[in-house]
Amino acid sequence: MNINIEMIPSYKIAYIRKTGPYGSENVQVMEKLKSWAREKGLFNERSIILGIAQDNPQFTESKYCRYDTCLVISDELKSDNKHINFGRTMGGKYCVFKISHTGEAMQKAWMEIFPELSKRNYEFDDRRPIFERYSMKMVNKHYCEICVPIL
Repeated sequence: MNINIEMIPSYKIAYIRKTGPYGSENVQVMEKLKSWAREKGLFNERSIILGIAQDNPQFTESKYCRYDTCLVISDELKSDNKHINFGRTMGGKYCVFKISHTGEAMQKAWMEIFPELSKRNYEFDDRRPIFERYSMKMVNKHYCEICVPIL
């Protein structure tokens, strides 16, 4: 697992929210967002998709867990679809874990993130959510990133 510290800007996003247990249904929501983005000419080799788990299932009943599938967009884009929401992410300092874009690697990374932060003396910033970042350039090389906010 490749690890870097990065100052990530606040992104304007178009997103679809799914409420319920985290898992395979998140992929279906991601495909729905990508389909909308393709129709609008917004999905290309420079696109960045974010997956944001808004709730910790250790503290939130799984049926209430919120997962946002997001596309980073320009500030000028306006809403034209009642199923697409718009918002902003919180920028700041993140510990970025570059991993293979497979379910197995993703699951392993989620188990190793917090011990790795502790080992490196980084403190998790629980005011901002962790997010998965999928830049098309990285996905095409079979990688993605997990971005963990730190103080």
